[in-house]
Order: sequence, then C-alpha cells, then structure tokens
Amino acid sequence: MPFEYQAAVLHAVGSPLAIETVVAPDLAPTDVLVRIRAAGLCHTDLEVMRGQLRYPLPIVLGHEAAGVVEAVGAEARGVTPGDHVVLSWNPHCGQCFYCDRDLPILCDTYQREGAKALRFDGASPARLKDGRDLHHLMFLGAFGEYCVVPDQSAIPIPHAMPFDAACLIGCGVMTGAGAALNIAEIGAGDTVLVIGCGAVGLAAVQGSRLAGAARIFACELDPGKLDLALSMGATDLIDAGRQDAVALIKAATEGRGADVVLESAGSPAAFRVTVEAVRPGGQVVWLGKVDVDQDVALRWGALMGEKRIRRSSYGGARPARDFPMLAQAYLDGTLKLDELITRRIGLSEINAGFDALAKGEAIRSVVMF
Repeated sequence: MPFEYQAAVLHAVGSPLAIETVVAPDLAPTDVLVRIRAAGLCHTDLEVMRGQLRYPLPIVLGHEAAGVVEAVGAEARGVTPGDHVVLSWNPHCGQCFYCDRDLPILCDTYQREGAKALRFDGASPARLKDGRDLHHLMFLGAFGEYCVVPDQSAIPIPHAMPFDAACLIGCGVMTGAGAALNIAEIGAGDTVLVIGCGAVGLAAVQGSRLAGAARIFACELDPGKLDLALSMGATDLIDAGRQDAVALIKAATEGRGADVVLESAGSPAAFRVTVEAVRPGGQVVWLGKVDVDQDVALRWGALMGEKRIRRSSYGGARPARDFPMLAQAYLDGTLKLDELITRRIGLSEINAGFDALAKGEAIRSVVMF
C-alpha cells in the first residue's frame, strides 16, 4: 500500500532543495523497498542543481546510497528483508544491443528511461502530496528516508560494513577504483597519473595500487587532498597550481609519459593534460566531466602515437561482483573509505552540504538517516 516519507526535492534549477513529504506507490513485482541509512553528496547531483545536467523537475536527487531492505516485490530476486545493501544506479535489461556487447552502461532501456528520471519500467517512482508526479535521479532518488528500486539495483554487502562507508561504493568509489581495476588495464610495474583527488580520484589512486602499479602520481590543487592521496597509495605528488605535471611525468619515465592517466578533475585543462602526459600506446581514462554542451580543445599532435582515450561513467561496474569485493577490501583494511568522509550531516543540512561541495570544502558529505 502507498506510504509517505521525507525526501529532499529540487523544484527549480539554482534553488535549494526542499524537505517535503512524498508518497511512494505500491511495490511492483520486482521492486525492492530500501530504508536509506546513508547517502553521499556527489558532484553529479550538484550538476543537476546547477543545470549542467538537464533532468525533468521536480526531482529527488541522490544516487550514492546504502541501507536496509524493508520489503520486496513478489518476484524480486537476490535480496530479502533485513539485507544490508549498496544501491547501483545502472540497472540494465541484459538483452539489448549494448547489453549483448557487455556495455550495460549503454543499455537501451537505461538510456531511454534514465533521461526521463522515471523508474526502470517507465512508471513514476513517487509523487508529491499534491498528486504531481515526482522524478528520481538515476533510478534511485536516494535523498529520502526510503527508496524503491529494481531488485538488480540492491546489492547485498556484509552486515559488518558501516553504512556511511558503504554508500560511497555505490558511485564515487566504484567509478574511480573500477576505472583502475576494470578499464585501464594497469599492469604490474606501470606508472599511473591520477589528475584530481576528490572522492573519485582518491578511489582511482587506491585502485591503481590494488592493480599493482609501481608509481602512482597524484596531481591536485589542494594540499590536503594530496596528503590524503599519499596515505592511500600515491608514491609521488604534483601540485597542479605550481608544478608542470607533463614535465614531471616525462622526467620520471625517460621521456615517454605515463602508461595510464586517470582523469577525475572534470576541467578542460585537465583533459588537455591527460593526452600530453600519457605515453605513445598508453591509455587515458576520462572520469570527470564538464557541461554537456561545452567544447573541449586538444592539441592534435598530442593525440598521435596510438594513444587510446576512453570515457568511463561507472568504472566498468558489475555491481553484483564489484560491490561485495570493494566492501570486503574495506573490511580487510586494503581500501580506505572513512578518510573520504569530510562530514556527516542530517537531511535538514543537505543544502549546506552542497554549498561545501561547491566550494571545494568537502570530499564527501554523507547524509545519515
């Protein structure tokens, strides 16, 4: 039966989020009702608030979350009430053109319905008290006390995993660590450059370490974030405001450049550095992003030499495989997540949390329910 809960709603670009009562529908057969326990504030949410990513409004943001399964639909598989879960924002059909080519991030249904901010089946995920349909970001809309998701988006993890650390796996950590472990083909002894040391970049540093890289250069403007990168496995630090990353990388590699460059700064300048700093035959993985309509210029000569460039949105995620693996790495002490959390806040403080994110004062603020 429908029920009410509190959620943070965006009504207009550039306006603060409003904490409101919303109404969830009955569970569909494959739905899972999750009581959210922790949700991270991500730059993607901020981009929607600023209008850099265009979605229909009103909308509940939030796509990096963990919680407890409260109820499941009659045909839901893989989860039971009481399970602790991390939520995945990439449900996929498993049988379309792109799913058949092992690219679930491009799934036809995911792409079609994701842009509408509806459920995976195309229905409205909830409504406002006045009866208006309410959109949800990336099939989740996790800035609320509850979240109704398709069963494939609720990935069980060990009960020993704290929710505040667990939620980070759902987006930032999966994207960064996955880029290093699943996308970049980092080999033992490789030299890696990570540009930008926010949550995604710091996860990329750790993924590069876990993949066996011999030298990991971390490039960042913020000295505090560089210190964190060093504690998480970086072997060399580059102050992006004062040092020439390309010159330093080439000096360390007999003039070749890095074997792999992982970019998570999301700026035109950073994108240009990636292709200058990677060696011939090396690989660039772009994780950051700018406004979807913004042009980015690159020096054509920097693209020569059989360099490979790939954009990755979710680190090649296979959530059922990768989320438990990352959770266990945290529990084993080989993946640091607590250090990524700058502050823990209540839902009523969410706008202040986004202000801190916009000013660069927070790596991750986590809403605790």
